[in-house]
Amino acid sequence: MIVDAHVPVWEVPPIAPVGPTSPKPIMPQREAGTAEELIDDMDANGVDKAVLVQTSFSTWDNGYVADSARKYPDRFVAMGLVDPLDPNNASVVRYWVEERGMAGFRFHPMYYDDEEILMVERNAAMWEAIDDIGAVVQLQILAKHATQVAVVAEGHPTVPFVLDHLSYPQFSEAPYFASHSQVLKLARFPNVYIKISDMHDHSGEDFPYRDIHPFVRQVQDAFGTDRLMWGTGYPGTQRVKNGWPTLADELRLVREGYDWLTDAEKARVLGRTAAAVWSL
Repeated sequence: MIVDAHVPVWEVPPIAPVGPTSPKPIMPQREAGTAEELIDDMDANGVDKAVLVQTSFSTWDNGYVADSARKYPDRFVAMGLVDPLDPNNASVVRYWVEERGMAGFRFHPMYYDDEEILMVERNAAMWEAIDDIGAVVQLQILAKHATQVAVVAEGHPTVPFVLDHLSYPQFSEAPYFASHSQVLKLARFPNVYIKISDMHDHSGEDFPYRDIHPFVRQVQDAFGTDRLMWGTGYPGTQRVKNGWPTLADELRLVREGYDWLTDAEKARVLGRTAAAVWSL
């Protein structure tokens, strides 16, 4: 089974709202990137399932991704956004999972410079709700946020925490990536996983982005292949429009670019890990 563990889809008004979910400026899209376009792309490239993620420019209303997963339950699960500043976010979490069928939520600690947003006491009830309903959590972090992840991962050992985009290693630090030692230390928590994705943005080279391969290997050594997963970004034609590789090239990167992986390890990265985390 091939599972793309990271694909934003979205609609625009009047079908779905557009607006920021970050204290920092975010540029919205002017045209839709739909679930149907993603399915066409998946079918053309032999991808069986995908984890949909709510975009940061689509407001806190996760309705489009939730409805897309319900419309195509054999192809998608949905990950939404919940406001870490909302005093009622524990009940919001329960609503989206229990009433709208979402699989979990994504948080962006990098958007909040003034406080350690994952650890603040007012969000304790939200984490308890996430734990209680069995939701999955995705985290977009930099290395400096790893201490926050350690606190919530240790406090909620049954919650799967998935680190997006290798937590943004800096190619200028190749081959040792010293600043990311704190990310590697998160491997001590068995419920923390890491996503090999957005490689073209991390790299200073063209495909297959060999300057980042040493960090991928460090991550594999730390976490083990059983906690690595593959993800891409953007559906269909939106990939190239937004400067991303095609889905065919994203698959080729794992199958050919990561030439040190065995066939069994490639199968794990390309789907088996994600299938286990999201019970696909």
